[in-house]
Amino acid sequence: MKLADFRFDLPYGLVKLRPAQERDEARLMVVHRQSNQIEHRLFRDLVDYVDEEDTLVLNDTKVYFAHLDGHKDRTGAKIEVRLLRELKREDYIWDVLVDPARKIRIGNKIRFGDELVAEVLDNTTSRGRVIGFHFNGTRDELLNLIHKLGKAPLPEGIDRPSDELDKEHYQTIYAKSLGATTAPFAGLHFTKHLLKRLEIKGVHLAYLTMHMGTGSIQKVNVEDLSKFKMESENFIIHPDVSECVNRTLAKKKRVIAVGVGTSKALESTVSVSGELKPREGWTNRFIFPPYRFRICSAFITNFHLPQSTMLMHACAFGGYERIMDAYQEAIKERYGFFSYGDAMLIL
Repeated sequence: MKLADFRFDLPYGLVKLRPAQERDEARLMVVHRQSNQIEHRLFRDLVDYVDEEDTLVLNDTKVYFAHLDGHKDRTGAKIEVRLLRELKREDYIWDVLVDPARKIRIGNKIRFGDELVAEVLDNTTSRGRVIGFHFNGTRDELLNLIHKLGKAPLPEGIDRPSDELDKEHYQTIYAKSLGATTAPFAGLHFTKHLLKRLEIKGVHLAYLTMHMGTGSIQKVNVEDLSKFKMESENFIIHPDVSECVNRTLAKKKRVIAVGVGTSKALESTVSVSGELKPREGWTNRFIFPPYRFRICSAFITNFHLPQSTMLMHACAFGGYERIMDAYQEAIKERYGFFSYGDAMLIL
């Protein structure tokens, strides 16, 4: 398929700048693949669409607050730095965006409070830089310090500054493993009450880790999708998760992936026999139509931007024409789009 196949007009105002007042009060569009039926519900109604012994797979990654306010050494000029991805973990070297870029050159140093200093090592794009942190501690200590100093890294589609409320809202309630720069959007809708209702119904909850970064919101820069190269992202599937998923498959029950990152991780470690294997590693898997999913039988995702890899992933699971038609229905019904937007359940 071509990039142009995923172009649609998204009316102004449908990208939600704030989440629902209560997470599970977000709207939920339910798309039935066999009947093509569409239902309009609330996210808390998810419990009506799952059965005992189904397994819901969630991503427990924790977003570190990778939007840093710094000051240029010597001049004191304010510099905003947005961390995109680690290039060399052992050397604390990162790919970043800076603003204003015209003030930052190779060799400049940027201070973040009294605790952290970075040096500009290279230019990548007009706003892109490679920086190295001068830090004597461990990588985990560095991430924790960045998390402490920074702001929530809202994606560029949300056209407002990040604030203190985002530190709570742009994080799932079950976030555990620090390492993502992009939140798992679909997971933002869950509440403790909803998770408890699912458990009471007999649904298994399995948590993998997919540290979502630039790959998840990367812009596609080629018309021929087969030539697109996605950035790699780190994931961990523990043995207890693979065992739970494989028991579910053996019982002919449903495995429901919550979010594109979760689905991508599951699809990245499947045996020839169709079983999920425990694994820790990296994946740059890019899923677009046509594609046969081997683990998931249902999928929860948000409404995504035109020509985004997440939209392509949803179309691969739900069927291209069906999902694109559902998006037109979502626009007609004024659903919210993007990270703080509403959700879709594809059955």
